[in-house]
Amino acid sequence: MQFSQFNIEYIVVVMAGIILYLLYYVYAKDASYTRNIRSVASVVEEMNRELFYLKKNLTETQGSIKENSQRMNDEAIYEEIERSVYDMVQPLSLGLKQLQDNLNAIDIEVSNRIAHLESGVKQISIPTSVHGNDDEKILSLFKQGVSVETISKELHISQPEVEFVLKINKIK
Repeated sequence: MQFSQFNIEYIVVVMAGIILYLLYYVYAKDASYTRNIRSVASVVEEMNRELFYLKKNLTETQGSIKENSQRMNDEAIYEEIERSVYDMVQPLSLGLKQLQDNLNAIDIEVSNRIAHLESGVKQISIPTSVHGNDDEKILSLFKQGVSVETISKELHISQPEVEFVLKINKIK
């Protein structure tokens, strides 16, 4: 009875350690993502500043066009406006494309890391079929010189479970 309580306590301590490690890992990744989001925010702020200057430039161009409108016909004015707008929108468009690419890359990285964490958590398992009676049989057979593979076949349990019992009892 006391031996199985020790096993359960040991398993609980190991699981608590694993959970603490996973919490630390998630916290560290959250800090990394926060830095990435701050860099994206600074890019957006820079783009807003550039947009302000472009609007100012557009206003100045429109004023210049009004001054020169007496010399230009309507078609020439529209062509000039189109060129000015294209010149102002082109850098903004490229910046938005780069921002979208960065966000997509971050999204893919987050998805991959979440999948990796989920697969890691799924791989963590505690042997469920190892009982007190099996422990005694495993220890007895191993002391008689029976191999781990033979013990696992004879008791209908997996080799890792046999090795787990031997490690807990500090035999192997």
